[in-house]
Amino acid sequence: MQDNDNPAPAAPKRVPWNKGKLVGAKPPLRPKHVWSIRTKLQIAGRTRDLAMFNVVQTEWSNVQGACVVAPAPALHVAFGS
Repeated sequence: MQDNDNPAPAAPKRVPWNKGKLVGAKPPLRPKHVWSIRTKLQIAGRTRDLAMFNVVQTEWSNVQGACVVAPAPALHVAFGS
């Protein structure tokens, strides 16, 4: 076995992608923020995203045990269009 005078160079230190970012639990959305997101999705015509947002909000409200906002009215989603 030979002794290496010059060991392999160490890999450069990588900066974590979330360095300086706020990590951990975030406060829940307020009703005005929820309605703002819904309105922006409706105006943009992003029906699929709006439907998914509504489902997530409804399910999360059920998990928390309290309804954050009134459930949104049912949407008529056309598949394949």
